[in-house]
Amino acid sequence: MPPTNPARRRALTDAAIALLASSGVHGLTHRAVEKEADLPPGTASNYFRDRETLLVAAAERVVELHHTDTDRATDQATEPTERPATLDDLLTESLLTAATTLRDRYLAIFELQLESVRRPALASALAGLGDAAVRITAGQHDKLGLTLPRETIPALIALYGGALFTLVTAPPETVDRNVVQTLVRTILNGCASQEENPEATRI
Repeated sequence: MPPTNPARRRALTDAAIALLASSGVHGLTHRAVEKEADLPPGTASNYFRDRETLLVAAAERVVELHHTDTDRATDQATEPTERPATLDDLLTESLLTAATTLRDRYLAIFELQLESVRRPALASALAGLGDAAVRITAGQHDKLGLTLPRETIPALIALYGGALFTLVTAPPETVDRNVVQTLVRTILNGCASQEENPEATRI
């Protein structure tokens, strides 16, 4: 059995995510992960028997981090503020944070998603990102009192993902709030029903 030190395992998987962002999937090796995590040679092999196991562990860690941040963002959005939040505001903040503060994580996710086309075990690990997306998004909208039609949520998620890929792979200096908000407003105009004004979807 592999060692059961959770902190060391997290250090290795976090290092793997950083390497995926900086060097791509082909730069991810046990030795590179050990060096990135500043751990002795052989440590990664003790936890992850082969490269696919390492990739799957990185994917599982990404899913864990994603859901933790999603829950935190929802909790913050429901806190009392001077001005009610709109769906425009929430998506703009989410995309801007993902494309700037969390850029490396989402570069890693895209690397893993491409590799998962050829690796069923990796695809299964990443399914946690997609399978729960509709349920979590719908739940968040309910918490926030948003009125976007439920049947449009899968399309909203798909368009959000496309916008995120565009922003994350663009030169960082070209990504700012105005660029992100323009994308968000275009997404909402396409997703909202004809009679609904996205600016009116307030808490």
